[in-house]
Amino acid sequence: MTGTLMEGFLPFEHEPYHNFQDPATAQAQEQAFRSVREQYVGRTFPMIIAGREATGEKTHDVHNPADTREVVWRFPNATHAQREEAIAAAKAAFEDWRFSDPFQRATIFKRAAELLRARRFEFNAVMTLENGKNWSEADGEVAESVDHFEVFAREAMRWAQGKAVYPMPDEHVTTVYEPLGVVACINPWNFPSAIPLGMALGAIAAGNTVIWKPASDTPLSSYLMVELLFQAGLPRGVIQFVTGDHDVLGDDLVDHKDIRMIAFTGSKNIGCRIYERASKVHPGQRWLKRVIAEMGGKDPMVICADADLDEAAAGIVAAAFGYAGQKCSACSRVIAEDSVYDALLEKVVERAKRLKVGLPEDNADLGPVIHERAARNILRYIEGGKKTAKLVLGGDQPDMGDRRGGYVNPTIFSEVEPNDPLFQEEIFGPVLAFSRARDWRHAIELANDSEYGLTASFYSRDPHKITEARKLMHFGNLYINRKCTGALSGTHAFGGYGMSGTNAKVGGPDYLFWFMQTKTIAQRY
Repeated sequence: MTGTLMEGFLPFEHEPYHNFQDPATAQAQEQAFRSVREQYVGRTFPMIIAGREATGEKTHDVHNPADTREVVWRFPNATHAQREEAIAAAKAAFEDWRFSDPFQRATIFKRAAELLRARRFEFNAVMTLENGKNWSEADGEVAESVDHFEVFAREAMRWAQGKAVYPMPDEHVTTVYEPLGVVACINPWNFPSAIPLGMALGAIAAGNTVIWKPASDTPLSSYLMVELLFQAGLPRGVIQFVTGDHDVLGDDLVDHKDIRMIAFTGSKNIGCRIYERASKVHPGQRWLKRVIAEMGGKDPMVICADADLDEAAAGIVAAAFGYAGQKCSACSRVIAEDSVYDALLEKVVERAKRLKVGLPEDNADLGPVIHERAARNILRYIEGGKKTAKLVLGGDQPDMGDRRGGYVNPTIFSEVEPNDPLFQEEIFGPVLAFSRARDWRHAIELANDSEYGLTASFYSRDPHKITEARKLMHFGNLYINRKCTGALSGTHAFGGYGMSGTNAKVGGPDYLFWFMQTKTIAQRY
């Protein structure tokens, strides 16, 4: 990033993670949990529409996944009239924000990064209480959110410079990028800070305004982030924060004639529904809607015979069971060459056995899945797998006393065939399938045997094999000799192939292009 617009920016560095082995750091996080419980638990929070707090006649409860009997906070259910008001307010705000100075946008993002750094323990605690991440998983996501602010500040400035064209002798020609309009950001519960923020900052950095719809399970992580942006100086009309049911904020939001673009992260079924509905032109609509969608994965880690098996086993366990397997990038398939299959399986099982299932608030290795419904779905896959594959670990639920929640023990199946649902379908839980490959090329073929193509890992010490894997593995994010989770904003541009989505690559150098349209201006001398 060069040029006068980028002067004054220090070289980008990723936000470091907290070391919770340090007693002072652990004490600070524990205090943050006490403070969040005192300040937030039991409260009803508002929406933000047209710059003002908005309430509703009906609210919905947000439950603590660690014990779903506990209602931690409540949010309103938007009405049809409130949805219309929010879209109208975003449309009106666009007329000013579209012409805002990119340096103003960058300055707001930089200020927001500083504010978030000062509140990381608080944001960690909120996330843990509403989506069940342990301290490290929550801290990693909040650190990624800091990175997003820093990255998008720089990207706002970089894209404002336009692109050079081949010159004409009698014309001055420029290529510039202009914003689209109102962007609906429809967000998931598993990354309630970083994913909504990444999509919203892509829109805002490009000069668009946003309808921010958080997942009903995790709205406070989003609400606090929106308020932080306003505190950093973002005009309050630029984001409309609306919460509630799909009957108000589902199809009708996607179909609305004044929504210019939809940015979505979630399930394949919902993503495909949005893509289909957005293709229809409604009365009064003057554009073809743009859609970006990230829709999950069935992510493999390929282990060659010459790989470092200890490193591979460590990476597999971290990628498969971190946050109870509820990451779209989580490893759910291990494909190992036959000659090392048994040794690798033994190492992975031994490591997984050491994971402790417990309360996220106590920083357990493995907490619950988001709710009991999700656990029941995961257990259905496990029961089916017991009939088609070999269960080598887990397959049941731990005894959590009188607590209610979606707890599932780390589960590993071996001898999983390629046509098995364990191999093909996204389970979104702590379930790992091991499959044999004749050789490393067969392993690549098996890895590619999926409708998804989000992340994958390839472990080998052989430069030739690595070169072939780089060419042949059909995934948006391919990692060599490291785990398939843990993408860093600004470095590992994130987005997949196939039914994993539109490959928009959040946190990458091309992401803002999705939120813009290109104008060529030629002026004759």
